[in-house]
Amino acid sequence: MSAHQATFIHPQACVESGAQLGEGVHIGPFCHVGAQVVLGEGVNLVSHVVVAGDTQIGAGTRIFPFASIGHEPQDLKFKGEKSILRIGAQCTIREGVTMNPGTESGGLITSVGDSCTFLANSHVAHDCRMGSHVILSNNVMLAGHTRIGDYVILGGGAAVHQFVRIGAHAFIGGLAGIENDVIPYGMALGNRAALAGLNLIGLKRRGFSREAIHDLRRAYRLLFAAEGTLKERVEDVAGEFASHPQVHEILDFIRDGGDRSLCVPRDVKDNAA
Repeated sequence: MSAHQATFIHPQACVESGAQLGEGVHIGPFCHVGAQVVLGEGVNLVSHVVVAGDTQIGAGTRIFPFASIGHEPQDLKFKGEKSILRIGAQCTIREGVTMNPGTESGGLITSVGDSCTFLANSHVAHDCRMGSHVILSNNVMLAGHTRIGDYVILGGGAAVHQFVRIGAHAFIGGLAGIENDVIPYGMALGNRAALAGLNLIGLKRRGFSREAIHDLRRAYRLLFAAEGTLKERVEDVAGEFASHPQVHEILDFIRDGGDRSLCVPRDVKDNAA
């Protein structure tokens, strides 16, 4: 084994018996790794990181000082039931980030996908389910049971209400208060947030074709027009865009529903009747 592949544990770190460490793990000074923790290959705990509980962290993830990962949920209904936290590969978890495992009412698991970025002091609460390539900017707060799709970006200080769903490729503005579901590819701004169009910059950066973006914009205008009910508009758009997968991703998200209402533009009433 070459030197750069060797597992390193600083003498001033505490790794409890039973913890599983992959090849090339680096554990810096003043870190504490619990007995049930599994660290994948090349995980780097820079310093002053605490990883507790039944927590698995994927290969190549880096965690910076004073992050608290896997301690019991901040839920008064939690009674010590066995629950888990799963974090994917190649994530970046910056200073002061907190992530909690699941609870009985949420399936006993909190999960984070691959290649996610959590900037300083962001929080992932119990029973959240997060896709891959998600960015939480500084001080973002996810309440329990939220669902975050792939490639979502949340601006600094945004707060997401419990049970809210945010669809893939959506953009949430800084300091937004998200109390309702945000459609895939949508952009939500304000407190309380309203839908402010599509995440056009994100779509262009991720290589969506001009034609795909044009169709998404046209479908968006039809979905949130003043005429008819939302249910009627969904069916009208489904018929007109029968072969457009991104439009149907939005339609499926709306049809699936959830515990929260749908985030809509300020001048549109969310009338599903």
